[in-house]
Amino acid sequence: MLDTAPGPGSAPAMTGHPLRTRAFGLAIFVLSGMQLMTVLDGTVVILAVPRLQEQLGMSSAGANWVITAYGLAYAGLMLLGGRIGDAFGRKQMFLLGVAVFTVSSLLCGLAVNPGMLIAARALQGVGAALAAPTAMALVASTFAPGKARNQAIAIFGSMVGIGSIGGLVIGGALTDLWWRWVFLINVPIGALILIGAMVGLRDTAHHRLSLDVRGAVLATLGTTAVVFGGLEGPEMGWANPAIIGALVGGVALLVVFVFAERHVDNPLLPWSLFESRERLVIFAAILLASAVMGGMTVYCAQYVQNILGYSPLRAGLAFIPFTVGMGVGSTATTALAARVAPRWLITVGAAVTVAGLLYGSTLGDRVHYPTLAALFLTIGVGVGVVLVLVPLCLLVDVEVDTVGPLAAVGQMLLAFGPALALGFISPMVVSRTLSRGGTTGKPSDMDAHELAALNSGYNLALFLCAMGALLTFALALTIRYTASQVAQAHAVQEAAERG
Repeated sequence: MLDTAPGPGSAPAMTGHPLRTRAFGLAIFVLSGMQLMTVLDGTVVILAVPRLQEQLGMSSAGANWVITAYGLAYAGLMLLGGRIGDAFGRKQMFLLGVAVFTVSSLLCGLAVNPGMLIAARALQGVGAALAAPTAMALVASTFAPGKARNQAIAIFGSMVGIGSIGGLVIGGALTDLWWRWVFLINVPIGALILIGAMVGLRDTAHHRLSLDVRGAVLATLGTTAVVFGGLEGPEMGWANPAIIGALVGGVALLVVFVFAERHVDNPLLPWSLFESRERLVIFAAILLASAVMGGMTVYCAQYVQNILGYSPLRAGLAFIPFTVGMGVGSTATTALAARVAPRWLITVGAAVTVAGLLYGSTLGDRVHYPTLAALFLTIGVGVGVVLVLVPLCLLVDVEVDTVGPLAAVGQMLLAFGPALALGFISPMVVSRTLSRGGTTGKPSDMDAHELAALNSGYNLALFLCAMGALLTFALALTIRYTASQVAQAHAVQEAAERG
């Protein structure tokens, strides 16, 4: 959940307009619609990757950039986006974010080369980083406390689940028709949201805050440079000056970011959030869990299309057991969290995920779908357990007014994970593929030997994801929170959401 608490010294939420006493209506349609689009755009493109390689002549690294560019921009600027909304007005920044997202979606759909597509995807991430945090804040400041706000938050929050379940299926269906529809479908939807927002939303009171633009730029550029070095290193050569410069420069920028944040009046990442060892473990577990899910999803999507020969739509439908498993895992965890210590639930979820991914790392080019469905269901259950409980542990022993900043950092880490996973896994997959006699060209042009090499690379990707889940397992064993503390954290979260 994104930051719903007003910033330090914020003025009252609304400027002379009464809060809405009914959740259903144009306002929640607009806000939840934008939330759904930002979630969908993180996943719908995954199944379009093989088509992009075919029709735009993209390398495997280039195709991964279509996914990564969005994630890096979205995660890197998300915290700044929320602060900008507080400083200049949430409605105005929401409108700006939706407009940027819609225009960049059009540019994605009209892209004539890989460079244009990747740049437009990054711009999409910028629009999402402006719109998403202000949308959540507008939910809290538009609806009256009590039944109306609770219903609005429930509708808004459900968009994450719907987007996660529907993203791959919708992406597969649209890619089957024409890969450009994956992006162009956002244009009419975005236009409707813009019109609805202008009519149905009222602006919040705001005041000028000191914005940590320098921190946002340093963090985003540093992470992007490191990921660029990782993704392009196998094809350009690790000794290439551009790769060395990107890796060294990226690490240097991140070091400068860490020191710069200590001397900013209103930092993006208040260092008081990192004083607890337990909280550092939770941050690492969130990043690892999201990285595992992101990496697994991307490479399984490529495996079922490039190796098993599934169409994009069939591949999307094949992932339904995964989303069902996530639902089962999250439901079971919600029921057990108040009675079982979180370290045991997380370790069980992580262990199930490790087992599934290790089995997945042995698959060849002849797999019956029931086997694949059982595998996806198993991994989904494990991931669902971890991704529900770990963010909740982040809120243990915190006050209500601290929930917003902590939840926002957690959301940022969830968005960063998949991009960082691709930056780490992709070069190893390419290296494995090349070492087995494969190529980085179009899968449709590969012979049987080259496809076997590509499959070996995908096997390695799932093995690396399994190692990430194993690290999550190890981290979970160090968490000493009790079930009662987690129950209290859930109560604090609900109190913060009610405002």
